[in-house]
Amino acid sequence: MLNALPTLKETPSQTAGPYVHIGLTPGLEGMGGSNVPDLGSGPINAGNGQPITIAGCIFDGSAAPVGDAVVELWQADADGTHAEGWGRTAGAADGSFRFETIKPGRVLGPDGQPMAPHLTLWIVARGINVGLHTRLYFDDEGEANATDFILNRIMDSRRRKTLIAARSEVEGRPTYSLDIRLQGENETVFFDI
Repeated sequence: MLNALPTLKETPSQTAGPYVHIGLTPGLEGMGGSNVPDLGSGPINAGNGQPITIAGCIFDGSAAPVGDAVVELWQADADGTHAEGWGRTAGAADGSFRFETIKPGRVLGPDGQPMAPHLTLWIVARGINVGLHTRLYFDDEGEANATDFILNRIMDSRRRKTLIAARSEVEGRPTYSLDIRLQGENETVFFDI
């Protein structure tokens, strides 16, 4: 009879934290030096287009805010050209994150048809071994969302909703809000890239 092997625990070197936000965003952590301003901070240079705000919160499997996450945003410009806009921010203690950018245009999908306007998000935090990739779609792009190559590969329509940001107006500016849930009920769809 074989003996059961003990479960091995991850070591700090096998995860992205607990200091990932310090390494990727030292200026936000009050550390000076050659990295200030932090790479990717500030308004995202995605060309001309409709200015928007992207906002959300990151929650763990027990619905607690993840206060040490780093979120990167990748996007096309307003014409759908992938001279990409890129930005990075550290999440706040309450799990919130925010980007000032422009609304992206439609890019061609793998099937040669235009995909719905979307942003790609990459998330790292303590306990995450490999960065998590997801997308943010816009709720005011219903027609485009209905035909999007990637969005419609998600068979369960309830899961698709975890990628669609709600629009509101904040101080006269379109703001799209999307909470990211790492596990549990309403877990965000992540892509294996």
